[in-house]
Amino acid sequence: MADQKKSDKQINIELGEEVAEGIYSNLAIITHSNTEFVVDFVRLMPGVPKAKVKARVVLTPQHAKRLMNALKENITKFESVHGPIKEIKGPALPMNLGGPAAQA
Repeated sequence: MADQKKSDKQINIELGEEVAEGIYSNLAIITHSNTEFVVDFVRLMPGVPKAKVKARVVLTPQHAKRLMNALKENITKFESVHGPIKEIKGPALPMNLGGPAAQA
């Protein structure tokens, strides 16, 4: 009976071959409205003045907060094994790269 309850709560997630390859991003632009957060993942390349959004994820505010907490937890675990992540201060980027302005 306990095994049945456990299997009822299990989620089967499929990871397609193309998605499994991943997309490299070195910039995330986050905007929001009163109902959703939009995270655009961008790849900036040296010497290239134009960058494209490589992936966009749209989240509910509740899921955005769960994601933030999961990232915090995983960064803490990573740093406990590998040491502190060094933050590199670079030139300020224009924060409006043609996307919608954040709204509260």
